Amino acid sequence: MFNVNRDIINVGDIMKKISILSLHLGYGGIEKCVAALANMLCDQYDVSIVCCYKLYDEPVFFIDPKVHIEYLMPDLKPNREKFLAALHKKKIFSAFIEGVYSTKVLILKKRRMIHYIKHTSSDIMIATRDIFDDWLGEYGSENIVKIGWEHNHYHNDLKYAGNITKSAWNLDYLVLVSSSLKNFYSKELFRSKCKCIFIPNMIDYMPDSIAPLENKRLISVGRLSPEKGYLDLLKIYVILKEKHPDWTLDIIGDGPERDKIEKFIKAHNLEKHVFLHGFRKKDYIDKMLHESSIYLMASYTESFGIVLIEAMSHGVPCIAFSSAEGARELIISGKNGYLIKNRNHSAMIKKIEDLMNNYNERKRIGDSSREEAYKYTKDNVQEKWSNIIEKK
Repeated sequence: MFNVNRDIINVGDIMKKISILSLHLGYGGIEKCVAALANMLCDQYDVSIVCCYKLYDEPVFFIDPKVHIEYLMPDLKPNREKFLAALHKKKIFSAFIEGVYSTKVLILKKRRMIHYIKHTSSDIMIATRDIFDDWLGEYGSENIVKIGWEHNHYHNDLKYAGNITKSAWNLDYLVLVSSSLKNFYSKELFRSKCKCIFIPNMIDYMPDSIAPLENKRLISVGRLSPEKGYLDLLKIYVILKEKHPDWTLDIIGDGPERDKIEKFIKAHNLEKHVFLHGFRKKDYIDKMLHESSIYLMASYTESFGIVLIEAMSHGVPCIAFSSAEGARELIISGKNGYLIKNRNHSAMIKKIEDLMNNYNERKRIGDSSREEAYKYTKDNVQEKWSNIIEKK
């Protein structure tokens, strides 16, 4: 049967077929980027997202109906947390059962993804995990363009960087989300056929209006996990609150450190000053950014920092620790935000107070940051992807 979404004729030629290999379409930064890329490309190409796992009835992030979604293991889900919990509680039988199930899932994941790679009719395949890079390079046809898409920074972990290098060796391209990563992997892969390309992640759109920056609200968005540094941020806020009790802090996100964060908030009587919003969708986050006046990032590491660009797109000035590599790619300290060296809490507090006390400085930094955000709009990023897909 003719499918209007899958068999589209474009100026006399069949659209090129692109398959994006994804672990799942649940919560996660990579998954958000997968959805954004598919949505961006589907007007020009015939796009499929091929997932190992179906974690939810519907994808967490919006995906254009023109994009075809295929689940290789729709009835199976990863059980790593259950397995580790059973081990931790020393439930030997339960750990054995979970271990057997986990082994089955891993075997099927490899078998079915390799089968898809071998038998696909796609012209271009984009792998989003290093293990997929490895399988794509080994089993992908010579007739397709094989692309790896690496989102994570190796954070001085040379073993991790070595794994990425090895997995990308037989690919045509390795797409990196920062120029520093592009430079690093270009040196590592210079003897291979794989060409490293820098293509940043993109924001969905530029808001029509900028934040007024008049509300006494600080904001941070991200997963509540140790590397994001939210306990450090709360320690900083405790000091700020002594001199600026009318400034509140909104934290949007969820994750394994939520209990610790809630306990810290209660222990320091911050319930009326710090608000945990949990995971929220894009429209909610945009509304909160528009109502905020300063964006704070306390991450120890950050591969790209798409939330920084989203804040910048609203004209919200950003302050981050320089330990977050992604922040270093985006922020020119003193021009479109501030980078704080050596995770110096006192220096962070000083810069936050400078912006709290000076509306004109907030406006100057915010206007400059919005200009920076235009570099990461759909049109600019789409051109870079199209150059690879069309082999320009």
